[in-house]
Amino acid sequence: MRLPKKGSLLREVPIIVVSALIVAVIIKTFFVHFFYVPSGSMQNTLGIGDRIAVNKFSAMFSDIRRGEVVVFKDPAGWLGAAPAPTGDVFTRDLKRALVDVGVMPDPATQYLVKRTIGVGGDHIVCCDAKGHLQVNGTSINEGYLFPGNAPSDSKFDVTVPKGFIWVMGDHRAASADSRFHTDDVHKGFVPLNDVVGRAEFVVWPFNHITFLSVSHDLSKVPVKK
Repeated sequence: MRLPKKGSLLREVPIIVVSALIVAVIIKTFFVHFFYVPSGSMQNTLGIGDRIAVNKFSAMFSDIRRGEVVVFKDPAGWLGAAPAPTGDVFTRDLKRALVDVGVMPDPATQYLVKRTIGVGGDHIVCCDAKGHLQVNGTSINEGYLFPGNAPSDSKFDVTVPKGFIWVMGDHRAASADSRFHTDDVHKGFVPLNDVVGRAEFVVWPFNHITFLSVSHDLSKVPVKK
């Protein structure tokens, strides 16, 4: 068995590293992206500090459905101004490299994670006589809601335009979602072009690893005619 020459090994290492980085960028760009959950707006479905895997590929070729948890770019300044870069030049460059390969989220492009309550054409009302959301006349049993939360403390009656979705956090009392941005340029609706993908499962911490299922009640709502 012949060992590789020292010079040959030194030439191969950079090729392996560059190839791995290229593969990582391709995966991040077209297939899976990982995001950090910074707030409690989706508790208890998602906890503060959870890392989630987002399927970008399927969102490119199929419609977002009611009940799916989605990650989207801030559509109209919901989060305010992006934080200014911190640290020295080396630290900033290192963070930028980690963002490019998908290890860290991009602080310059702020993202949110919410549940899709309505899609284009849906009529959503809060609330029926029993305090439930209604989508296209169907009352929704929201078993994913944070314990003790009402479906909404504010009333609304909206019809989702084509090409948009209406989103809400599972922790309704701690979520500044579509309900709170009806005066923005999109009237609280999120453009489908801003949707990064479907949040498929929690990958960290280990004690919270789980697949994120679609709400059954929302998935069986009839299409508005």
